[in-house]
Amino acid sequence: MTQLQFNLDINLLKESVMNSNIEMVMKSAIVLVLNEFMEKERDEYLQVSSYERSDERRDYRNGYYERDLTLSIGKIKLKVPRTRNGEFTTSVFEKYARWDQALILSMLEMVINGVSTRKVTNIVEQLCGENVSKSLVSTLTQKLDPVINDWSKRPLNTTYYPFLFVDAMYIKVREHQKVVSKAVYIASAITDHGKREILGLSVDHAESYESWSRFLQHLKSRGLQSPQLVISDAHQGLKKAIQREFIGTSWQRCNVHFLRNIMDKLPKKDSSEIRTMIRRIFKAVTMDDIRKFKDEVMSHFENETKYQGALELLDDGFEDAIQYMNFPENVRVFIKSTNSLERLNQELRRREKVIRVFPNTQSAFRLIGAVLMQYQETSYSKRRALFGNLR
Repeated sequence: MTQLQFNLDINLLKESVMNSNIEMVMKSAIVLVLNEFMEKERDEYLQVSSYERSDERRDYRNGYYERDLTLSIGKIKLKVPRTRNGEFTTSVFEKYARWDQALILSMLEMVINGVSTRKVTNIVEQLCGENVSKSLVSTLTQKLDPVINDWSKRPLNTTYYPFLFVDAMYIKVREHQKVVSKAVYIASAITDHGKREILGLSVDHAESYESWSRFLQHLKSRGLQSPQLVISDAHQGLKKAIQREFIGTSWQRCNVHFLRNIMDKLPKKDSSEIRTMIRRIFKAVTMDDIRKFKDEVMSHFENETKYQGALELLDDGFEDAIQYMNFPENVRVFIKSTNSLERLNQELRRREKVIRVFPNTQSAFRLIGAVLMQYQETSYSKRRALFGNLR
C-alpha cells in the first residue's frame, strides 16, 4: 500500500486556523493530500523513489507544472509531477473529472426540471465558488442535442402501436427579434402489449393540415405502421392529415373534449336533466346501449329549441366519438380520450413557465425533448402494462 508523507505549510495552516478561515484549511489540506498522492504515483511509474538508484528505473523526474482543479469548495492549484519522456499521467484529474461530469449533469437536470438559467448559475456559483456565465450553461445544455436528436429519430418499426395519440400545445419562441407563437406536436402510443410510449415531437408553426401531415409523415418514415385507432381532438387540419396518412385507420374524437364542447352549447340554467342524460351516453358498456341512450336524448329534447345547438353537435360527432367501443372493454378507458397526453402537456407546461420565452426553436426542441425522454423513463417505462396482449 502506498504510504503518503505530507510536507505541510504549517505557517499557512496556523494562520488559517487562527483566523477561522476553515475553507482555506480545507483547501490547504486537499492540496497537500493530492500533491503527495501524485508524487507517489510518479514514484510508482518510475519504479524508483527520490534519490534512489535502480536498474529498473523507467524514466527521470522533470519537475512540476501547475494546474487548477475545481472542487465543490472552490478552485485549487496543484503541482503536477512530470517526467522527461512525458508519458507519465496522474489519475487525480481523471477521478475528479467525474465531479465535473456530475456538475454538468446536475446543471442539465436543473434546466430540464424547469430551473431558470439565472438560478442555475447562482446555484453553481454557491457550489463551486466560481462565477458561471449564462452562456456556459447554454453551451452545456447543448450537450443534450445529439441525445435528443437520436431519440427523436429512433426506428419505430420494431414494435406495433395499435393506438396513436396526437396533440399540440403552444409555446412562445424568439425569432428574428420578435416573440412568436409556435406549436409543439407530440405523439404517444400504446403498444399491443399495453405499454405507453412517447414516439416523438416536432416544433412548427401554427396547427395546419400541412404541418400535421409533415409530422405524421416523419413518424411513418421512422417505420410507424398504420395504427388501428388515432385519438385526437377535432382540429380540421389534423383530421384531414390522419385520413390521408393512415388509410384504413379509424379516428377517435377525444371523448372528454367532445363532451365538454356539447356542455358548452347548453344553457347554464335549467339544463340539469339533459346534462345527466348526455353523460349517461358515454358511460354505456355496450354498443347497443350507447346508441339507445343517444337516441333517447335526441327524441326527448328534439322540440326544445334552446338545446338545438348541443343536439346537433352530439348528432354530428357521435360516431367519431364512440369508435373506442369497437375494442375490448378493459382497453376502452385508455383510448377514449387524450387525457394521457393532456397530463403530459401539463408537465411540459410546468417546466416551460419558468422559461416563458424560448431563445430559439432549437432550444425549445431540446428542453421539451429532454422532458419527454425523462417522462418516458420515469413515468411510462416503470409502470405496469395497461392491459394484456391484444393479439
